[in-house]
Amino acid sequence: MLYFSPYDWLILPPLILSLYAAWKVRSTFAKYSRVRALSGMTGRDAARMILRSDGITDVTIEVTPGQLTDHYHPTQKALRLSEDVYYGDSIAALGVAAHEAGHAVQHHRAFAPLVLRNMAAPVTGIGSYLGPVLFMIGLFMGAGTTVFGYYAMLAGIVLFGAATAFAVITVPVEIDASRRAMKLLVEGGHLTRDEAPMARKVLTAAALTYLAGMLMAMMQLLKYVLIFTRMSRDD
Repeated sequence: MLYFSPYDWLILPPLILSLYAAWKVRSTFAKYSRVRALSGMTGRDAARMILRSDGITDVTIEVTPGQLTDHYHPTQKALRLSEDVYYGDSIAALGVAAHEAGHAVQHHRAFAPLVLRNMAAPVTGIGSYLGPVLFMIGLFMGAGTTVFGYYAMLAGIVLFGAATAFAVITVPVEIDASRRAMKLLVEGGHLTRDEAPMARKVLTAAALTYLAGMLMAMMQLLKYVLIFTRMSRDD
């Protein structure tokens, strides 16, 4: 009961989607990393021009180790790009750099879903870890046989629910950042109209990973709720 339940099958579809999304984003990035943008701009150049075009002067652009480790840190106001993106002049590099710059633009303009996600971030880390732990403790104690078990499982569901809400909010934030990225890349002349669909494929593949993560969290939460309901009723 601690490790298996009749509802484990709920996790299978999003798990398969997650594995596919991870493969898709890496293969698509690798494919278009070999296609040089006609503008000759690097990811760093594109990010810098996008920030300047929106009047953003207090965000630093830095190199971060690893592959596909690119991210924007709102608290430190730092846009961190992996070496392949920072120095790269490929269509993939420009697409990823513009996407992260899009997050900086969202932050600068106080894009509501991003503001909400940033506010929820501290609770999310706790909920994603402590939620399952409390749920399993309550499951072991018995939701219907002990008061402690009941409230431990309930607290676990609430905490994991907060982490799930974070995953849900993340999807529109990422989609909006990609939309801004494509618009800014084309309007700024960083990509031609013919190159834009290739960059869009890279960003669409990346968005798929966030969608898979959201579905995984939702199905896990549903599994917890169903187990909790069944134990409360049966015990």
